[in-house]
Amino acid sequence: MKYTVDKHEKYILIKLNESKLNSLITPQLKSELILINTEGQRNIVLDLSQVKFADSSGLSSLLVGHRLCKNANGSFILAGLNDAVARLVTISQLDNVLSVVPSCEEAIDLIFMEEIEKELKREMK
Repeated sequence: MKYTVDKHEKYILIKLNESKLNSLITPQLKSELILINTEGQRNIVLDLSQVKFADSSGLSSLLVGHRLCKNANGSFILAGLNDAVARLVTISQLDNVLSVVPSCEEAIDLIFMEEIEKELKREMK
């Protein structure tokens, strides 16, 4: 699996440099997501702008990332989906579960907004 990881204080950005998100890629992606989560990262942005095709096993790896981040009180955000992948996410009704934004910049902004909201809620208690 070809990918890049860009670590920041509040989030980690994973850019998948593959054209397909299928059963050949998903075991490695799931392992990487689990490793990142166990290292303490709770906010993950997954840039899928290079991915042109995804199948059901690809979707399952996205759900793993979502579950890991949610259990850690964080966010898992997909960015840069092309039409075919976005359509698959919509058809499988995962657009109701997963956070999907057009660009990495918007994903990062969303994470910072959610972090501010969480901080304000903690202060209100």
